[in-house]
Amino acid sequence: MNFLTILPMAFVMIAGPQILSAIFLATSENWRRNSLAFVLGASLSITIIVTIAFFVGDGLKQGGTSDTTLYWIVLVLLVAAAIRTYVKREESEPPKWMGKLQTATPGFSFKLGFLLLGVFPTDILTSFAVGSYLAAHGDPWWHLLPFLALTLFFLALPSLMLVAFGDRAQRFMPEARQWMNDNSWVINELVLALFIALTISNIAG
Repeated sequence: MNFLTILPMAFVMIAGPQILSAIFLATSENWRRNSLAFVLGASLSITIIVTIAFFVGDGLKQGGTSDTTLYWIVLVLLVAAAIRTYVKREESEPPKWMGKLQTATPGFSFKLGFLLLGVFPTDILTSFAVGSYLAAHGDPWWHLLPFLALTLFFLALPSLMLVAFGDRAQRFMPEARQWMNDNSWVINELVLALFIALTISNIAG
């Protein structure tokens, strides 16, 4: 099942300001509604971008574009995402606007989820790579759904941990936030490298 191949890309989608925002919102004043709104906004933007990429790729394929050409497009997107991740790796401090998330509203959280997962450069590249990859494989549209579900699960994980573990999870949040801030780019690069290797093998094959 080809959709299993794209599942690790869910980590690339959330590593960085995305998961940090989810952690901040999970410790905000109205964390339940804020976290839900954030995930809903993210689900909408991810679905839109990946769907656009899928149907653009499918249209190119129906128009006579070869699978190899589509894989080259995917490869370019992945390399661009890997380069951006590496260049931004030393930006260890969270953006200043994250400090405002403690008093965020559900409306703001929804917009933040939509924008961070929809127009953030690395996420645009990743979403287009996923949609194009599925189209190149000739997979149906619904194969994006497991990727979407796993991405949203990662984003919801901080609030789910609060529901399950209460105060213990709240004490753990700052440590998790710092670890993600310091190390997520490494895992990002490993996942992208794996997907780049798979794409190259498809081109060679």
